[in-house]
Amino acid sequence: MCAAIVTCNDGRMETESRFDRLLDEGNTEPVEGWDFSWFNGRATEARPSWKYFEGLSERISAANAVLDVQTGGGERYAEILRNLFVRPRHLAATESWPPNIEIARRGLEPLGVSVREVSDTESFPFEDESFDLICSRHPTFTHWPEIARVLQLDGTYYSQQIGAGTNFELTEFMMGPQPASETQRVDRAISSATSAGLQVIGVQEESLPVAFFDIAAVVYFLRKVIWTVPDFSTDKYRERLKQLHAQIEEDGSFISHSRRYLIEAKKRQ
Repeated sequence: MCAAIVTCNDGRMETESRFDRLLDEGNTEPVEGWDFSWFNGRATEARPSWKYFEGLSERISAANAVLDVQTGGGERYAEILRNLFVRPRHLAATESWPPNIEIARRGLEPLGVSVREVSDTESFPFEDESFDLICSRHPTFTHWPEIARVLQLDGTYYSQQIGAGTNFELTEFMMGPQPASETQRVDRAISSATSAGLQVIGVQEESLPVAFFDIAAVVYFLRKVIWTVPDFSTDKYRERLKQLHAQIEEDGSFISHSRRYLIEAKKRQ
């Protein structure tokens, strides 16, 4: 009987040790920038069928003046620009989070991009009709009147956005039942764009599986994508994380779903 108890206790200790080790891994990895390569082998997210970056690259290559709103660390914007044979004449980007601003400036300024620190909800520091292409991937807020103001006539706004209910399975696992989101609905985006004087010329929407293969990936994700669980910390949510860890260990993964939509709008006379 004693041997059985020791074996049982050893197993519990091993499980606790693995849980704490994974918690530390997810809690100490730097979250600056918008590079998700750390998730390789630990989490996967299906990509939308419309291939946003391919479409963006085509549009940038045909543009004269481009603004990337809420560029994050500017990593993908820089990647597109480096692969262009001829870059647009005027290139700009905005970002609100200071650690990301420094990363974006290091990567984008050598490519001729002016990176401006701008909060997500304030007016853009640009003249009227400055850009023929404005783009944004996963903005936390879309300032439609400002987009319309700085967009040239016949200019394009091209954006992949986070849809309502994104990762609600993970949010509700951590926080319990939550009210349905009203702020990221596609119909609201279309209405706001139209009210600002833009003509919406294309919309696509998809729900995509997200798989987490260990609790470190969950912790890192919640630290990086802070709106999923707004008050997240490993101390506050330790018991829920422990339950989720046990579920992942048993099932092999935890599945959530991201909602994404692509919206393209033109400024017409």
